[in-house]
Order: sequence, then C-alpha cells, then structure tokens
Amino acid sequence: MDMPEHSDTLEYTDVAIIGGGPSGAAAAAWLARHGLAVRVLERQHFPRFSIGESLLPQCMAHLETCGLLEAAQAGHFQPKNGAAFCWKGQYAAIDFREKLTPGPGTTWQIERADFDQRLLDGARDAGADVEHGVSVIGFTPDPHRPQLTMRDDAGKTRQLEARFVLDASGYGRVLARLTGLDCPSSLATRGALFTHVEGLFGDADHDRNKILIGVHPEQKDIWYWLIPFPDGRASVGVVADIDTLDAAGDEDTARYWALINAEPRFTELLTGVTPARDVTRLAGYSANIKRLHGPGFAVLGNAGEFLDPVFSSGITIALDSAVRAAPLVARQLDGEDVDWDGDFEIPLREGIATFRAFIDAWYDGRLPRIIFHENQTPRIRDMLSAILAGYAWDKNNPFVTASQRRLDSLAEACTQEAAVSP
Repeated sequence: MDMPEHSDTLEYTDVAIIGGGPSGAAAAAWLARHGLAVRVLERQHFPRFSIGESLLPQCMAHLETCGLLEAAQAGHFQPKNGAAFCWKGQYAAIDFREKLTPGPGTTWQIERADFDQRLLDGARDAGADVEHGVSVIGFTPDPHRPQLTMRDDAGKTRQLEARFVLDASGYGRVLARLTGLDCPSSLATRGALFTHVEGLFGDADHDRNKILIGVHPEQKDIWYWLIPFPDGRASVGVVADIDTLDAAGDEDTARYWALINAEPRFTELLTGVTPARDVTRLAGYSANIKRLHGPGFAVLGNAGEFLDPVFSSGITIALDSAVRAAPLVARQLDGEDVDWDGDFEIPLREGIATFRAFIDAWYDGRLPRIIFHENQTPRIRDMLSAILAGYAWDKNNPFVTASQRRLDSLAEACTQEAAVSP
C-alpha cells in the first residue's frame, strides 16, 4: 500500500495505535503481519503493573487470530478452567470446559506486567514499531489523514499523520476525551481495593485453577476476588460502592483487611499470607462512549466502554474489538468501503450488552441466586458457563439472544423452587 508523501514537519505511518496493552498489541500484530506500517504509542514504560489479571477462554482464540498465542504461552501462566463462588458456607463451581459454545475451555490467570510485555514484544516481532514514554495530547480526525500530536518524556512535541488511528489507551480514554465522545456509564459507581499476596498455599479443597469470587455474608453487593498465580502468589481484591469502602476503616489498608476478614472463606485462605505490594484503590472505573468510530479512527477495549471486573470481561472485550477492527482497517486502507457500524460497533456492543446483563443480574441478586441453586440442569449450566467463559457473541445461546428475559425467568424459577423446598 502506498504511503503519503513525506513532509519536513510531519512523521507518517499507515496505522497509529494509541496504547500498548492487550488490544493495542493484538491490533498491531495483526496489521503488521498483513503488511501495514504500524506505530504503537505507549505512554508508560513496560513492564508496568496493571489490574485485570484473569482471562476468559474466548481470549485464547483471539490471541491465536492475531498471532500472539505462542508469545503468551511462553509465560507459563497459572492455568484457569473456571470460576468458583462462595457465600456463607455455600460453594459453587462452573467449569468452562463444560459449555454450550465450541472453542477453548481453558485460559490463564496472569500478572499483567509480564503478559502485556509478551504481547507487545510479539507485536514488535511481527513488525510493529513501538515507542514508550509518548503521550497523545492532540487529535485531528480526518477520513483519510488523521493527525496526532505527541509529547515524549522529555517534553518534546511531534506530529504524526496516519492513514488510520486506533485508540487502545485503556483507562486513559484518549480519543474519548479529545473528541468529546466520553459519556457516563449506566452502571453504578463502585471502587476496588486490592493487593498481591505471597504464601497462599491454601488447603486441599482450594482449586487454584479457578478464580474464586466471594460474596459478603450480609451485604450482597460487596464481592471479593482471589486470582491465584504460581508459587503461592495471588491477587486479592474487594469491590463495593465508594461509601461502603470509606466506612470500613480510617485508611485503605485497614478498610481492605476489615472487608476481607468479613468473608470466612477468604479469611481462612489468607491466614498467614504476606502482602507483596501496597493496597491500591481503583474507583469510578466504569465508562462509556457515544460511538466507537469516527473519521479515520476507531476505539478499542476499555478506551471505549468498560463495565465491571466481576466476570473478568475486560480483556475479552479488548481483544474482540481488536480482531474485529484490524481487518476492517486493512480493507479500508486497501480502498474498500467499510461499514464500521454494521461490522464493528453494533456486533461489539451486542456482546458487551450480554456481559452487562449478567453484571446487572449479579448486583441485583438474580445471578447469585442462580449460581448457588443446587438443581440446575446440565444444559442451563452449559449455557451459563459459555457466557462466563467469554462467549458472549454466540447467538446459538439463548442467554445471548435474550439475556435479560432468560435471567429473569431462571432466577424466578430458582426462587419458587427454594420456596417450596422442605
């Protein structure tokens, strides 16, 4: 493909990608492998810490599509085959290998510093040019030659003209802010307190191959995660509304442990562990965007819409957006007319809506009622497992095509059956 003529004042590339996280690396790898000049602009220096450490099996297919599966496999991450739930002595486990939708049934629990570095190195090996320490501070949309203003760590400002721009800036939400497309999420504002611990060897009943999600014994909208890593290390966090977090103690470390120790299973598993990093707070993370594309640009993953961490959907949505967008970019730069609404935004948002329905059902109590119900049929279990494994776009699954109605009906059936049980 022809590059635009060079000038003395502008730098040029075919595709500029803002951000080197999973969606940026995936799109960069795919596009570079298909012969395009790709420039990744990453504000931070890798490796760097990030939250979002539990993948879903759908991610494995996306990593293979963009040619990064082998690079990720070299990390030898903790295997993950499902999700387990605990509440007031009850325990329920969902095995992702037993699901309605075909595709991988296992994935990993990851430390993002290592995982993201491997993906970005894989994109670089595919031919992408990666710059660290570069912030995007200005953007001029254009259907053919959008321009970015960049500033590096030394304060030097440069201009980059591309034939297309992808925003994979995650929580930075660069283009949402610069284009005025940012808008509030429909989800309630919540916060998380989390840390990493060492010395978590647990008991014989603890399944390290599953993320453990706990529910507060009294306040059901407070929940916990425990994500095992190799060698007795783990990520452990608690999520609640901001007022509840603030009321739990005088400062965040005290608040964190007060809330953790309110859940008996977590208290048992975490006895004797050593914190490996300071307790960190992340608040107001849910976000939305008016539209996911515009003249000469598209927005990927968390840079567009982020829901909630409860079902680990963030990286799945990020990778799905990347593998949808990258072929469309290549087609557009090859002179084809591309339907960004029909082929990108609408289908991507459909899967996000499925995840949102499950998140809503989690917080209003319908989904816990279903998960902890003892008499689910295997087919219902397989349908639910497919969604929680990340297959939120499979329209052969009734819980994709009619999420709210199916969840309502199933929760009601569970309630009625519980009411007549001896």
